[in-house]
Amino acid sequence: MREQILSIIEKNSRIDMKELAVLMGMEEIDVANELAAMEAEGIICGYHTLVDWSKTSNEKVSALIEVRVTPQRGQGFDNIAERIYKYPEVNAVYLISGGFDLLVTLEGKSLKEVSTFVSEKLSTLDSVLSTATHFILKKYKDHGTILAKNHTDEREIITP
Repeated sequence: MREQILSIIEKNSRIDMKELAVLMGMEEIDVANELAAMEAEGIICGYHTLVDWSKTSNEKVSALIEVRVTPQRGQGFDNIAERIYKYPEVNAVYLISGGFDLLVTLEGKSLKEVSTFVSEKLSTLDSVLSTATHFILKKYKDHGTILAKNHTDEREIITP
């Protein structure tokens, strides 16, 4: 039951409580209590709105930064990850497999602002060995939502 509720609200966090109760075949109060319990347990960590900033006048630059670090004895990657995610520019920090240890996502007002963050804040941390910055040029799909719909050709087909 919990997994089904989570699957539904992960795709649409604004679903009406009555509609969710109908989908679940439950009473509305029971669904509300279950959501409150999952929030209290930290299973539901927050609710977010996905915005396509490219369709607004607000200029933003998004980047993915791969970070190679030296893990600390007894702490692993947790301490350095915490130091990184405390920066307000940082949206997410993930421990990853492969040639790098952490993947950091962040946003800035310009390429220069993101580059300055990487060179002056991130790269200077004691445990950081190296970084690789990748700027996001266009988002096609984010959090399961397609942002760049295929453009349909509205020209009339003319055949001889």
